[in-house]
This record gives sequence, structure tokens and C-alpha cells, in this order.
Amino acid sequence: MKALIERLHRQKCSCVIAHGDDVRMFHQRGVADLYDLLRCEPAFLQGARVADKVVGKGAAALMVAGGVTELYADTLSRRAMDLLEAHGVPVDCAQVVSGIRNRAGTGWCPVETLCAPLTDIGEMVEAIGCFLAAQRKGAPCAALTETINTQ
Repeated sequence: MKALIERLHRQKCSCVIAHGDDVRMFHQRGVADLYDLLRCEPAFLQGARVADKVVGKGAAALMVAGGVTELYADTLSRRAMDLLEAHGVPVDCAQVVSGIRNRAGTGWCPVETLCAPLTDIGEMVEAIGCFLAAQRKGAPCAALTETINTQ
């Protein structure tokens, strides 16, 4: 894990994932890389070790869904830690925070907010997929709007 953490910081990645000897570096913001990997190459996540800069409940849900076996995070939300521990994923982190802030620092991360009331991993993955689809198309998602409006 130490080599993954060093690579995370040295290469200025958002996330580094190792599956056996295959190590990949990712640079997209938020949960996009994890979601895309879960959808397109789920076998890569199964049994993988992850070093990530920021992990909220949404990213944690994607890791649980993918079968990640170990995580290091620079910053980890309490909700993410609880979720990972409940699913038996060993976690190490530099700091635990009450929640992940949005990029502007003006409120909570939208994915953290979206996943906060959810308890089912499948529902979280589906909600994240809808959120990302809306972001990528620039169109609102009905399920996302309903979730945010009920909070």
C-alpha cells in the first residue's frame, strides 16, 4: 500500500488502484473514474487495493460494490468509514471528516449528499450513475432531483 500512496502523491492522481501487479492511475474529479471502472471493468476492482485523495460515502459504495479489499484515503468522511467498516474493508486514512465539501467549499459534496440517506449499495450505485449521466449530458435526473428535494 505504501507504494500506491507514494504514487498517488508523486503523480498527482485522484486515485491509484492496484489489482495484483496491474497498477492504474486515475485523474478525473469526483467518483467518475470509480464508477466507470465498476461499469466497464468490474473484474479490475474485485480484490483491488485503492489509494485515493478524498473518499465520501458514494466512492465508498462504489468500492464496496466493486469488491475492493483495502483502502487508503488522504481524507475520508465518517459515513464512508462506517460503510467500509460495515462491509469488512480495511481502511487507513490521514484524516476523518464529518462530510466531504463541494469543490467551491460552499456546501456539501453533491454525491455525499445524494448517498447520505441511502443504505443499499445498489441504490447508491444507481443514484451515482444517474448523477454522472446528468452531469455528462447537462440534464437533470428525476431520481437525483427527488433525492435532493427530500433532504
